[in-house]
Amino acid sequence: MNTDVTIIGAGLGGLVLARVLHLHGIPATVCEAEPSPAARPQGGLLDIHDYNGQLALQEADLMEEFRAIVLDGRQAMRILDTDGTVLLDKADDGTGGRPEVQRGELRRLLLDSLPPGTVRWGRKTVRVRALGEGRHDVTFADGTSLVTGLLVGADGAWSRVRPLLTAATPEYTGRSVMETYLYDATTRHPAAAKAVGGGSMIAPMPGKQLFAHRERNDTLHVYVGLAKPQEWFDALDPADPAARIAAEFEDWAPELTTLITAGDTAPTLRSLYALPAGTRWDRVPGVTLLGDAAHLAAPNGEGANLAMLDGAELGRALAAHPGDTETALTAYEQAMFERALEFADTDGIDIGAMTAPALAAVFAGPEQP
Repeated sequence: MNTDVTIIGAGLGGLVLARVLHLHGIPATVCEAEPSPAARPQGGLLDIHDYNGQLALQEADLMEEFRAIVLDGRQAMRILDTDGTVLLDKADDGTGGRPEVQRGELRRLLLDSLPPGTVRWGRKTVRVRALGEGRHDVTFADGTSLVTGLLVGADGAWSRVRPLLTAATPEYTGRSVMETYLYDATTRHPAAAKAVGGGSMIAPMPGKQLFAHRERNDTLHVYVGLAKPQEWFDALDPADPAARIAAEFEDWAPELTTLITAGDTAPTLRSLYALPAGTRWDRVPGVTLLGDAAHLAAPNGEGANLAMLDGAELGRALAAHPGDTETALTAYEQAMFERALEFADTDGIDIGAMTAPALAAVFAGPEQP
């Protein structure tokens, strides 16, 4: 099979690219390893920023649909000390530039905006091969394959497309996260729910952090961050990984430790990896990357937004240079490299190394991130 544009990965960035191309009359095929849109949970809340993610949605002509799924009040933020003292309590007055949505709902919005059949599910990429003259052969786990005139790797941290462009590989950042959910929190865990408040909560100290978001239906989505070697996490009891993690927070306030110990879902452990900051490559005909495939960074609140903007900018560049794919890719990549480097350090704020009072002072000061 031959296609003009093949996008590997149906994440937010790949779907924005497909949508923008569709608006400009450029057909694209999205190949996704998952067997269906409902194959797995799509993660929690995303704050979509007015300086990147929302710009992508504007380019995709989906701002009205986006506003319909925004969760009111979720831009509220609290910073707590380890004893439960509230050091910063910022209400959501509706004027902030980072409205929150459920990632799964945003993905569904993008999927629904595409022509039927654009996304081909159950297509796990196992091999990509250059054929010359900018063409590539993509082979999938089910034995099928296709040849494409433009190959876009939107396939995340462990991209199969990236090796066509660079030898750079993700490296462990020294931090991992345990993720869990608490359901019916206000009724079942009132103290913990009160501590989180109506939006997001951060309780940091150097080397360990608690994050929580209030999602739909009185659900708390909890992330527990620890700076430990991978071997420490490998040694956790698979039947009860939360027990040893909770022991690292045993002197914290009980309303905070409840967020670790009272999860209603099996804890999910995620090791955090990043590509070297400033990763870039020389132009290779007929192939490029976007999102985490191009500039994977430790979580800093920008990843999904940057992926979406990458997709929008790549789509716009291709539409602006019909018949001249290489000029379009050159323009896109040069801007993307600079944009990724700009956000790689979150303006120098490293929550993983900060105390709660220090972080509260940063967010309360005149130069708010």
